[in-house]
Amino acid sequence: MVRVMTSFDVIVIGSGPGGEGAAMKAAKEGRPVAVIERYPQVGGGCTHWATIPSKALRHAVGRLLEFKTSPLTTMQAEGHEWSFPELLRSAAGVMRKQVVMRQGFYDRNRVKVIHGQARFLDARTVEVELAHGASERLTANGFVIATGSRPYHPADVDFSHPRVRDSDTVLAMTDTPRSITIYGAGVVGCEYACIFRNLGIKVNLVNTRDKLLSFLDDEIIDALSYHLRDQGVLIRHNEEYERVEPLDDGVVLHLKSGKKLKTDVLLWANGRTGNSEKMGLEAIGAPPDKRGNIPVNPNYQTALPHIYAVGDVVGPPALASAAYDQGRFAATHLIEGTSDHRLVQDIPTGIYTSPEISSLGRTERELTAARVPYEVGQSLFRSLARAQITGETVGMLKLLFHRDTQELLGIHCFGAQASEIIHIGQAIMAQQGSANSLAYFINTTFNYPTMAEAYRVAALNGMNRLFT
Repeated sequence: MVRVMTSFDVIVIGSGPGGEGAAMKAAKEGRPVAVIERYPQVGGGCTHWATIPSKALRHAVGRLLEFKTSPLTTMQAEGHEWSFPELLRSAAGVMRKQVVMRQGFYDRNRVKVIHGQARFLDARTVEVELAHGASERLTANGFVIATGSRPYHPADVDFSHPRVRDSDTVLAMTDTPRSITIYGAGVVGCEYACIFRNLGIKVNLVNTRDKLLSFLDDEIIDALSYHLRDQGVLIRHNEEYERVEPLDDGVVLHLKSGKKLKTDVLLWANGRTGNSEKMGLEAIGAPPDKRGNIPVNPNYQTALPHIYAVGDVVGPPALASAAYDQGRFAATHLIEGTSDHRLVQDIPTGIYTSPEISSLGRTERELTAARVPYEVGQSLFRSLARAQITGETVGMLKLLFHRDTQELLGIHCFGAQASEIIHIGQAIMAQQGSANSLAYFINTTFNYPTMAEAYRVAALNGMNRLFT
């Protein structure tokens, strides 16, 4: 049964960060907006099986580790070892709060949310297949596709087997494995390697490349590799899988090098695929590429100018923070016909390993290749009073700046609160001319003791190098 056709000015497909950004912008401009979400609750993958649950799990594991190792802990829960599912329950509470909050955004702004699978019938009409079997047809002047992405599944890997998991389904494990092999050492693989190892689980981290997270500064890469190995993670570089053999008592990963890794669980964390299938995009002249990503121009327009796409479904940078801004910019262009807004050139990278990593701007490798005369200022966390108080002394802040102008060129942080600390430097790097200068940190008074003080220490360290 098909319901009567309803018309809107803007239809947004997907309620993750990109869809929310687009819907809120269009609604604030007074446009009638509908959001189509194929899952029963709003929030998208970011809220339900990616960013929020994995980071909440990481926090819970971190607090457990802190409890077990703190010298102030005089009593522990005797006879009880916290299981993986128990630790995940803390994430469930955060997810519920996020859903209630985000549903409230749509309700307050009179955005109609329709739950079902959307498919384009033509360039101006979508049909939504509802959960109870009926369907609804909607028309609009403009569309924003924000359907996100999912883990890539090679055809020869049996993901239906309970011991073979991806970064979505790993959060549904009902017991705690004794060992795990993670295939893929990108951001997701490294984050989960830290989580599982901090739970006392044996971890194999299989990397298809010659180093971890090669887009980072070399010094940060070395620090991450050292601390992963120091925690007990076994890293294997330059390896490719030949086949995956699921068994009743584990999974054997056969590598092309001839190695065989048998563990209780295999976590596949190698690649992503855009959620663009079954949407009828090929029929209307806006086909996705072979990895499901939808090609867009700088204004996030697809091959059809009134249909936009944002977030993970368009490919890199594939960050929740960037997706929200992309959604706002796309909606601005859709409504006004132009948009002066662009994603800033330097988007901070936040990697929630243990310790955290955050990076902004260029690396030493890139500056050297470009023949830019730069200098380095460093602050080791072990020298900061705040780090000594909290006991989180592992890490450093590294500032790269131009030798002649003292302009900030890159900021690289490894350690506790790195993803928060980075934003102080980001604010200065975003300034124009002389306002973007190492001098700001030297001449600014920071609260003491704080981790932010690392900027002053690093700036003074760097300035000293110019005169030695």
